[in-house]
Amino acid sequence: MKKTLLSLALTTVFAATAMDNPIDGEKKEVNTEKSTVTWKGYKVTGSHHGTIALKSGALEFDGEKLIGGEFVVDMSTLTNNDLEGDYKGKLEGHLKSDDFFGVQSHPTSKLVFTDVNADGKNSYKVTGDLTIKGITKPVTFDVSVYGSKATATLTVDRSKYDVRYGSGSFFDNLGDKTIYDDFELVADLEF
Repeated sequence: MKKTLLSLALTTVFAATAMDNPIDGEKKEVNTEKSTVTWKGYKVTGSHHGTIALKSGALEFDGEKLIGGEFVVDMSTLTNNDLEGDYKGKLEGHLKSDDFFGVQSHPTSKLVFTDVNADGKNSYKVTGDLTIKGITKPVTFDVSVYGSKATATLTVDRSKYDVRYGSGSFFDNLGDKTIYDDFELVADLEF
């Protein structure tokens, strides 16, 4: 009888402890040196593309299943890859200026996953809070995970983050100087 009461008491204590302290998923830090983030922006007369470096990042898993993530981007690393010389430097400087991302005042941008849903064997539909220029808005995007690699593709509407330069949403009669509000980000991550 004493053994049964002791077993019952221990089971109750362990069960209560487990409910108070649920097991967290496994956090896997992203290798920022091996991971890449590319961007592509569009205008009436063409497009530009380049890269931006991750400052930090991690994905969270429950076993093999993706359940969370958080990333910080170093905005000072914003580079253009389709121009050379003075044109390259001018575009990079302009993108870092207050006309676009205001890097001096806002040196980082951040993405925090808020909801992750399996969308297939290795694919997920993710909703997250994206912060650019101190403004946080929800975004939805796709993530694929294969072993120790993941790829995320998202489209960002820059007008929601007070990035107005050349936007037809804010200015009239821009003609072929119009820069579209949506830009694409593709993150190839290794962890």
